[in-house]
Amino acid sequence: MRTRFLLGVLLLPFTLSAQPRGLDEADVMRLKAVGGVAMSPDGSRVLYTVSAWEHPQAKGDTALGEVHERRSHVFIVPTAGGASRQLTFGERGESQPTWSPDGKTIAFVAARGTGTGENAPRPQLWLLPADGGEARQLTTIKDGVNGYVWSPDGSKIALLTTDTLTREQEARLRRRDDPKVFEGDFRFVHIWVVDATSGAATKVTSGNYTVSALPSWSPDGRTLAFYASPTTMIRDERHDAYLVDIASKQLTPLTTDHQVESAPAFSPDGKTLAWTSVPHEFAPHKDGIMPRTLRNARLITMDVATRTLTNHAQPSFDVSPGAVRWSPNGKELWFTASDRVYQSLYAYDVASKTYSQRTQKLLVGGVSPSANGSVLALALNSAEWPTEVYVTDASLASPRRITTTNPWLSERTLGASQVITWKSFDGKTAEGVLLLPVGYREGTKVPLVVSAHGGPTGAHTAGFKAGTDPGQTWAARGWAVFYPNPRGSTGYGEWWMHANTGDWGGGDYKDIMTGVDALIKRGVADSSKMAFEGWSYGGYMTSWVVSQTGRFKAAMMGAGLPSLLSMAGTTDIPGYINTFFGQPQYDGSIVNANVRKYLERSGISYSDKVTTPLLILHGSNDERVPIGQPMEFYRSLKDRGKTVELVFYPREGHGLGEYYHQLDRMKREYEWMAKHTLGAAARTAM
Repeated sequence: MRTRFLLGVLLLPFTLSAQPRGLDEADVMRLKAVGGVAMSPDGSRVLYTVSAWEHPQAKGDTALGEVHERRSHVFIVPTAGGASRQLTFGERGESQPTWSPDGKTIAFVAARGTGTGENAPRPQLWLLPADGGEARQLTTIKDGVNGYVWSPDGSKIALLTTDTLTREQEARLRRRDDPKVFEGDFRFVHIWVVDATSGAATKVTSGNYTVSALPSWSPDGRTLAFYASPTTMIRDERHDAYLVDIASKQLTPLTTDHQVESAPAFSPDGKTLAWTSVPHEFAPHKDGIMPRTLRNARLITMDVATRTLTNHAQPSFDVSPGAVRWSPNGKELWFTASDRVYQSLYAYDVASKTYSQRTQKLLVGGVSPSANGSVLALALNSAEWPTEVYVTDASLASPRRITTTNPWLSERTLGASQVITWKSFDGKTAEGVLLLPVGYREGTKVPLVVSAHGGPTGAHTAGFKAGTDPGQTWAARGWAVFYPNPRGSTGYGEWWMHANTGDWGGGDYKDIMTGVDALIKRGVADSSKMAFEGWSYGGYMTSWVVSQTGRFKAAMMGAGLPSLLSMAGTTDIPGYINTFFGQPQYDGSIVNANVRKYLERSGISYSDKVTTPLLILHGSNDERVPIGQPMEFYRSLKDRGKTVELVFYPREGHGLGEYYHQLDRMKREYEWMAKHTLGAAARTAM
């Protein structure tokens, strides 16, 4: 690890008589994360996972090369309240806990056994008696279990696994005789059905397509509904829905228009299927794959008997539904959707054809009902506390928290979070989140760091700002953090999501800058002490900001794309870039209108104008934003005498997954920002 620690004293912009302790980087890495809620059929207990950094071989001396691994384990908690209990303790962790339909058995996925590298154990399905006993391994799938779902009667389990290599293919891989045809060598994912008692497994789908998500069982257990794509490429937007008969393995296509966006789900009576769909608005390229459409998903149902499709989209319902599930009584369809700075639960009443919002100002990360729907388990996150397990009755009026996974957080003091709005350059209202320093006094001007989100079809939420977005560590050091949701963000309707098409660095940039101006006018931000940062599209915005203005004293570009023309030709999602700018027209005219647009909206085109010291962070194995992007920008700035530093993180892709890399990112970024913004060296911990 090549971290250069700067020693010194942080100069706070205001003085407190007794400064409370906020969060530092060590606290962020100490946080445990809750996920995977599963309510028992009778509504009495909830399964969930807790993931955390573990280093069982640690000897207390980093010189020994100890490795931290992120692992999850399965926990159980009574819905009535009481102590949680850890159920699994495997050295490689466990995930995806579910109940059998009768509530007597708990299933989970775990890789147990010896071996490393190519000989490491693969994740398999394990079954554990719900009332106590030893877990037993059910499957021995060669390439491991990706995901699974119980049949309605609990006698069978459908699972997903990657197709196995032939003996010759496997031998070639082991001897490193492994040339790869770019966008040509695909290992598809298919469905197997396993007997829940014997573990006998049968492959039920095969062919040149890959199953994209867990299938749905018909109530009689004879048929599975699923959706699939012709390739495994993330850029392939062609998805269709299918049925497969388990006994005969006969495949029935339900759609052929490639517009399916989520797995079809059987209604409780088996008469209807529901999924989401996005109509394609672009013609396909010559290879048959089209650019991505930026529209709200539509809720679709199909009458199984007649194959009649019904589109339930309504102009007045301007959000994009996520994957749908049926309510236990079959009268409603439930889904979550981005709702401004929240993630809300919605319901669609099939009979009355009406949508309703079931939660308000909550961040819903998971929903699981009891068999009759009278009790629900929720995974909820808030600005004041990270995700925990909550339970509620069917009204969802007052969810009650039943877990406290990080009790030590009560010993820390957090910066207060506010949802704010402002008028942008064209009079439209923009929204974002403002995180204030710990112990902030109204009217005090403080240093400000602006954080641009990824996407651009993403959004900052009013959630807990510690983790991959460690805002609370800035708040603990006396900074305010501004999280704007400019046009292009999700959760604000289809128009807003679509509004920066062809206009990156235009209206979105102005939305952010007018938000900064509003914070200066309000007396929160010290205009002489401001910094800017972002990851992915947020990294693009960072490159654009430093090329257009010198008002920020320091900046960090994470996994950013400052050179759009080369990005379009090297990323694994070229169709997404094409959505905003069209396909570059290499027609011999060298600089035509389309290519000129790419160049005009690239931060690298204005390298001469950059005055802001820029820190660039990037994963060495990033295929989403290939490493040529930071290298091009670094070289163009370095050759012009600009203040710039580029750091690569080995083995990392588009995000940082390793312990020391995450820790380094937090420390390195803060040191850079504090050094160039505050004009003084900064300590790395409170």
